[in-house]
Parts: sequence; C-alpha cells; structure tokens
Amino acid sequence: MTVEELKALQDAGEAPLVLDLREPFELAVSPFPFEVLAIPLGSLPRRLGELPKERTIVCACRSGSRSAQAAAFLRSAGFAAAVNLEGGILAWSERIDPSVRRY
Repeated sequence: MTVEELKALQDAGEAPLVLDLREPFELAVSPFPFEVLAIPLGSLPRRLGELPKERTIVCACRSGSRSAQAAAFLRSAGFAAAVNLEGGILAWSERIDPSVRRY
C-alpha cells in the first residue's frame, strides 16, 4: 500500500490498523501523526494474539524493509489482509506530511 492510499483511507474514515514495527527509540524520534499499534519486529511472533485477523493491517517501519518482512510473516500466519506500507515513515514524511521528522 502506498502512503497516498493509506492517507485516502484515513480521510474517508476507513483507517486500517497501522502496525509500527520500529524500535522504541525510533518511535520517540519520529512518530507517525496518528494512532498506531507499536510492536517491534523482533517481538511480533510472540504478540500475534494482539492483532485482529479480520482487519486490514498496514505494516510500517522506517523505509519499508522490516514492514515487508512482517507483512509476509503475518500473511503466512493467517492474517490475509496484512500489507506493507511502501517506503515507510520516510515516504510519509516526503509525500504526505513534511513535518514528520526524517532520521
């Protein structure tokens, strides 16, 4: 999913669950400007029970690499609607909200 597609869903009131896979220090430096569920990638396997299988889950990270891994893992674990946020928070900052700090 592109950042533009995510923004359009949010604007339409159809916001999916955004799963932020970055580490706590990264979240402190540059948070998304909306509510997310923060689970570091390394903790994801043991925290699957916190995720709803019936919702679209948009996996996000700094650049899209970790989130692509997470989306593939979630799909293999039965979360059919797990997708990757292409470009991560860097793309969000570049194309949607330049006030979001890049790091």
